[in-house]
Amino acid sequence: MNTSRRKFMRNAGLSLGAVSMLDFSLFAGQNEAGMQPKTLQDFDSEADYWEWIRQSYTVSSNITNLNNGGVSPQPKVVQDVFEQYNRMCNEGPSYYMWRILDKGREAVRQNLADLAGCLPEEIAIQRNATEALDTIIFGLNLEKGDEVIVTNYDYPNMRNAWLQREKRDGIKLIWISIPLGVEDDDALVKLFTDAITSKTKIIHITHIINWTGQILPAKKIAAKAHEKNIEIVLDAAHSFAHLDFSFKDLDCDYAGTSLHKWLCAPFGTGMLYIKKEKIAAIWPIFPTDKPDSAEIKKFEALGTRSFPAEMAVGRAISFHNSIGIKRKSERLKFLQQYWVNKVKDHPKIKFYTPLGAGSCAIATVGIEGLQASEIENKLFEKRGIHTVSIIWEGVNGIRVTPHVYTNTNDLDSLVEGLLEIAG
Repeated sequence: MNTSRRKFMRNAGLSLGAVSMLDFSLFAGQNEAGMQPKTLQDFDSEADYWEWIRQSYTVSSNITNLNNGGVSPQPKVVQDVFEQYNRMCNEGPSYYMWRILDKGREAVRQNLADLAGCLPEEIAIQRNATEALDTIIFGLNLEKGDEVIVTNYDYPNMRNAWLQREKRDGIKLIWISIPLGVEDDDALVKLFTDAITSKTKIIHITHIINWTGQILPAKKIAAKAHEKNIEIVLDAAHSFAHLDFSFKDLDCDYAGTSLHKWLCAPFGTGMLYIKKEKIAAIWPIFPTDKPDSAEIKKFEALGTRSFPAEMAVGRAISFHNSIGIKRKSERLKFLQQYWVNKVKDHPKIKFYTPLGAGSCAIATVGIEGLQASEIENKLFEKRGIHTVSIIWEGVNGIRVTPHVYTNTNDLDSLVEGLLEIAG
């Protein structure tokens, strides 16, 4: 055997050994040897614990990122696993992608189902919430004249999808307007139930409104809808891995979410949920040879996609679970209230977000006499704070979305900046 052949066989053996280890640990989101997740009990104080969480991310020293609602960064362990998969795939793309990594999807599916509180047969891995929800919207068997209830605060991509179905298929969209700042669940439920007619087939619910951070009482709306055999499509882009809930508990029929938001999975990863008994009736956007199958995998016929991103979702789940959804949700709410309580009494500062017991990480704030873009630009230019302008349906402010790696020093800088701008 010549030198080059011996070198090839040695390298091949190392690669296959790595694949063997990956098959049993990384796909399922388990930790590598020596990387046991830390708990609060491992630290002298809660502040030390959250500082360790912060150090688990590659936080910029130049930008304070308070637009995690757009897309969240990944913890370093997720970045490392993604890069490891990516390097592996580049050694032999079609072999490692289709024959090795593709087999890991079932472990990821199981872990996502555990996180969502449903069956793995009800979960399809997608690329984002838009793809997942469009699969539902365009896959539903709706006829001319069927009515769908939507709102003025639904996400634009979803609004456009429903508008296209209305234009193409003659369904009728029933629009309801959600008043800003309403915290009365019964009043919100009534907005939806008052719009129901004998022709209503679907209610589309944005669980957390992206513009304002308002949480809609999805479970209560679903209960009323199901009394009249109306189905629920849930946009969970901002609630999944943010609030403590399960799809089973909410009793939605269909749901879609992005995993690169609050779960901190790789960019371009998402999830589709469909109740098992309803799968056969939904047409996939990318057809298989059996589009009327009752098999959830029919929604994963996407062709070539980022296998490293999909497989690294497992590590993101592991990191998320090491914190725990209850503690994570409470921390996110604490961060929101920390900065909100320091500025809310200023006479020129206005909030477009309900700030009561049902609030979450997201809050949208405006300043009298200023456009949202002016506030956004001033915060970034003077303090390196990145937010996003929101001008929509009566809202004129910046949306602030901290995450678990955000600390109170970041928010103190935000508070100082807002008070300075407000005068």
